Amino acid sequence: MSGFQPYEIIVPQSGSAGENIVVIADHASNHVPDGIELGIAPDVMTQHVAIDIGVAEVTRALCEAIGCGAVLARVSRLVIDFNREEDAPGLIPLTSDGIAIPGNAGADPEARLAAYYRPYHDAVAHMLASVDDPFILSLHSFTPQLATRPDEPRPWDIGILYNRDDRAARIAIPLLAEKGLHVGDQLPYAGTLLNATMNRHAEAPGRPYLGVEMRQDHVSDPAGAARMAEILAPVAIACRNSLA
Repeated sequence: MSGFQPYEIIVPQSGSAGENIVVIADHASNHVPDGIELGIAPDVMTQHVAIDIGVAEVTRALCEAIGCGAVLARVSRLVIDFNREEDAPGLIPLTSDGIAIPGNAGADPEARLAAYYRPYHDAVAHMLASVDDPFILSLHSFTPQLATRPDEPRPWDIGILYNRDDRAARIAIPLLAEKGLHVGDQLPYAGTLLNATMNRHAEAPGRPYLGVEMRQDHVSDPAGAARMAEILAPVAIACRNSLA
């Protein structure tokens, strides 16, 4: 495990429109580091359980378009989920959307926390501390149909996540709706339940942020990712201008 960096940094461009916007992408990779065997079929690693499809591509397009910075995870959520508290159930998942992850049954949580989770969150903290008055854009994507919950509605093109701080959400939702997107508070789960990274790096220290979940089939190809970045860029800037 030594020498592997579990995150990628994109440095914000000084003087750009997005110089103090930082994108955080907890689930941007499906990489499994050397020495870890999850015991699952290779095709599972291309599915939503292993990676937030399209997030890395949208993040890179945003950074190129407006000069914002970013921290992208370089470890699959099936190895360790960066968007969980250290003691949360599912931090190292034994199942995900009905798929068993047998290789995680004997995993050493402390070893994975030390090798991947804590360095990633340290990198997020360092990036945010290095930017004056940062505005955070937290990017995720979601599958329109969970295999284990076929009757559960997931109606949005974009779902918005937050816990206690809904300031950016209230700015962003009408702006996104004006683009013709079906948008609202994310269902069937909300940021009150799944917001660990933003609770830690945004809400606790009082930094403004926007949590966005994009429907993965809208961003699963280069054209879709580019279109989504084009839509999100002015929304992130508008939220930043109002709040940061």
